[in-house]
Amino acid sequence: MLTPETIEAMFTRDDGSFQFARWGRPVVPIVFGVEDETLSVVKGAFEAVMALTDHKMAETDPELGANCMVFFFRDWEELLAVPDLDRLIPDLAPLVERLTAAGANQYRAFRFDEGGAIRAAFVFLRMDAQMAAQPAQTLALAQVVQVMLLWSEAAFREQSPLGLAGDATILRPEIAGLIRAAYDPILPGAARDASHALRLFARMERPQ
Repeated sequence: MLTPETIEAMFTRDDGSFQFARWGRPVVPIVFGVEDETLSVVKGAFEAVMALTDHKMAETDPELGANCMVFFFRDWEELLAVPDLDRLIPDLAPLVERLTAAGANQYRAFRFDEGGAIRAAFVFLRMDAQMAAQPAQTLALAQVVQVMLLWSEAAFREQSPLGLAGDATILRPEIAGLIRAAYDPILPGAARDASHALRLFARMERPQ
């Protein structure tokens, strides 16, 4: 069971600031760089997590067309050749340089509306040996979970949001409960005060 302190830590950034945000509009995902079979797996992961939160998906976003872009690729340098990506991701070239130097295999960037809620997300996955070794369902579910809220950098550094139930990979029940609580319509779409962790905790279902 998560405590208010562990929930607070999941939204406390490396600089010590508390920053919570959830999607403030229907999510319109689009996936680049995969076969049709994998595409359906990723879409299925989005649908499963949306069902958990009661949040909506849509066919198009009136402002952006697609507002959740997922890129699969082999080398960070490939991003520099994507048309207009540098307009969506400022300072793309220096970012690619940093991620390459760090040997990173994933990166997420978010855009926010005036109220601080998520209005767009960009997920970049470099398919190195570690990534390629994961089953598509596991990889897709983990990425969707990490894009549904503005988690801290350390939220899943020590432990994945996923777990095993027999042979099946599932979303850990306490993480599922937290995501569900985060989308309670009574709560605001964004918060900068750490007391929000208490509000999230109060809305989580207690184990029987």
